[in-house]
Amino acid sequence: MTNTNPLRGFATISYFAADHDAAKKWYTELTGMAPYFERPGYAEFRLGDYQAELGIIDSRYAPGGAATKPGGAIVYWHVDDVKATVERLLSMGATLFDEVTERGGGFVTASVVDPFGNVLGVMYNPHYLEILAAK
Repeated sequence: MTNTNPLRGFATISYFAADHDAAKKWYTELTGMAPYFERPGYAEFRLGDYQAELGIIDSRYAPGGAATKPGGAIVYWHVDDVKATVERLLSMGATLFDEVTERGGGFVTASVVDPFGNVLGVMYNPHYLEILAAK
């Protein structure tokens, strides 16, 4: 191993969906953009300030033993307004997983379960904005 940080940034967040076409359409509506890369049963979006990659994958390609219900790690996407984003996600058919919560120091989090069973976290994070401004 070199002297570089072994975790340099996430490469892809993968969400699995039994109805891949419906999930691709839902995330296209949510993000306001079409996937930039597609293969049968797989679609990738590049999102946000750092062009983070979100992969929507047909659940038949999920690894053996993968969870079939929401849980585990939650990836939080920075948003400018957590409450408004959660309201939009709920209006699109998501269900609340963890309500809007003030964490102190300006941090606010919430998470929903998309219509395909994936946990989608959203966060207002002042540190994210500081790092972005210093870029």
